[in-house]
Amino acid sequence: MKRILAFTFVCMFMACKPTSINKYEFLYKDAEFRAEVMARTEGSFVKLSAGHTFYKEANKNTKKSTVILIHGFSVPSYIWETTYMTLTEKGFHVVVLDLYGRGFSDNPDTNYTDLLMANQVLELLNHLNITKAHLIGLSNGGRIISQAAVLQPELVQSLIYVSSNSFEDIEIITDISVSTNEIAEFISRYPEIALGQLNDFLDPTQFPNWPQQYSTLQQYIGFAQALISTRKNHTTMDAIHQKINDLNLPVYTIWGVADQVVVYADFKDKLQKLLPNRKEFFIEKSAHLPQMENEIAFEEILIKDILSQDPLKANTK
Repeated sequence: MKRILAFTFVCMFMACKPTSINKYEFLYKDAEFRAEVMARTEGSFVKLSAGHTFYKEANKNTKKSTVILIHGFSVPSYIWETTYMTLTEKGFHVVVLDLYGRGFSDNPDTNYTDLLMANQVLELLNHLNITKAHLIGLSNGGRIISQAAVLQPELVQSLIYVSSNSFEDIEIITDISVSTNEIAEFISRYPEIALGQLNDFLDPTQFPNWPQQYSTLQQYIGFAQALISTRKNHTTMDAIHQKINDLNLPVYTIWGVADQVVVYADFKDKLQKLLPNRKEFFIEKSAHLPQMENEIAFEEILIKDILSQDPLKANTK
């Protein structure tokens, strides 16, 4: 039986006072907001170069390896809750964070590039005095760990891609600015965007409250701009993955067999050419979020077949 999600946005129901005119993007992430979050969660904030970052850390003094959990395109760190809990229980040093523009972290007025968020991750690890770690990227988080790996390869114990979109071909957008009209149009679609989060699952009936939980994110000023900017700043990452292969970094990929968000068949041949030495796993009874839909199978692969192995010896098929 699945564990009940406990990473709830508890501060929403006390600080959120929408007007009758606007029920979206009315909440600033200011000092008062951060204080309320701190009072109601086990997380912390640190001021990094582009803004305040919310993170959680467990088992800092363990002798086991360090695991960094990077979320995807729009859903922040609560998407990793069950994995975070299991790794904590197993004694691993675990860190999970909200990337800029998501969750409790700041929504800076800037271009949301892979480089911006990779540097956010690296700055946080430096703040926590972490010099070696397994980097796990979910969906769009795969782009972040790839960028971080080429920036600071000596930090990487292994790269673990879960349902990653970092291998897709991207059509470059020349105008990466975000207009007020684009933001307004995006916000007008917030209800359907929240409901659309159910498409990540093979069986959405297992997660009936998922859209409601997502809708809390839509109360933050700057959320739409962050998502639009992120998408506009996407580029094809083939050159970066070739560097990762040349660096001989240990690489693992994990896919839900029914994923219709990131379709493995669309790039599997290219992936084999880019990262031929990776070790690959497929999880039944799951779509885009295997760590939630089939957490037992996912966690067995992650802990037994990856984290408990020596990645320097286990990175070949």
